[in-house]
Amino acid sequence: MRFLAAIFRFATSACCFAGTYEIWHLHEFASLTYFTFQTALLLGVVMLWSGAATLLKGIEPPVWLKGCLTLYIAVAGLVAAFLLPAADPSTPRVFGLMTVTYAHIIVPIAAVIDFLVFDEHRKFQWSYCLTWLIYIPVYVMGVLIRAAIWPHSGPLKDGTPYPYDFLNLPQIGWTQLGINVGEGLAAFLVLGLVLVALDRVLPAKLVK
Repeated sequence: MRFLAAIFRFATSACCFAGTYEIWHLHEFASLTYFTFQTALLLGVVMLWSGAATLLKGIEPPVWLKGCLTLYIAVAGLVAAFLLPAADPSTPRVFGLMTVTYAHIIVPIAAVIDFLVFDEHRKFQWSYCLTWLIYIPVYVMGVLIRAAIWPHSGPLKDGTPYPYDFLNLPQIGWTQLGINVGEGLAAFLVLGLVLVALDRVLPAKLVK
């Protein structure tokens, strides 16, 4: 079963890199503004590391980091499913699928499956729910600062520097932005609690 876990993680890593094709191959670095692409790119590296460690019985990625990325990509998938508009048909494709299909659908599902089936459980601490939130305000501030310095830098085709409508400060204003960020943090916290709770109730090793 160790080999199956390694293959699954290598495949998940490949999907992460397929989903971020615009960045590392087409050099559309403005796409790094997207939270999903940041998460998918880092998750691709971590899954590659985890797959190799599983296969060679080496040192696994830090539990905190892998859990954090699992949470982030799961939230990204939910946001894409319920809040974001449909993908532009002109989006680049890899093996016939749009890159956003990998990043928003395939990778989140694969990451959750990997957590449930292949990860060792009962390792998360309740404090992780809070420390996993640290990057969210950092990300938001990064978007706002970048938009202030380079107001026409994209990633949108019209040059808009805000990757998501719920962060578009000129359109929604500071009050609504604060509300959106607060709601986002609450969602991350709740889902983080769910993730830690699952880790604590699942068997230490679901698949041996």
